[in-house]
Amino acid sequence: MDQPDDTKAEQAILSRIKAMVADEKALREQLTDGSIDPATEQARLGALERELDQCWDLLRQRRAKGEAGEDPGQASVRSETTVEGYIS
Repeated sequence: MDQPDDTKAEQAILSRIKAMVADEKALREQLTDGSIDPATEQARLGALERELDQCWDLLRQRRAKGEAGEDPGQASVRSETTVEGYIS
């Protein structure tokens, strides 16, 4: 297990999460300034939120595998249905 690659992978996931959070903010601003309608905002936000949930799930999987002495690279993106079905 190569730690620098694991760190790079985690940073890539975190960068993607940061970009999606910025996209969420931009969508809300577009709704506020009238650039998009509420239905469009909700549809796009819904898609972003599902992808964010998948990214957070992948990050948690990777960290759990690393803590358990397993290869974090074996973590995989789970389907929207699986991730959205989790009970908080």
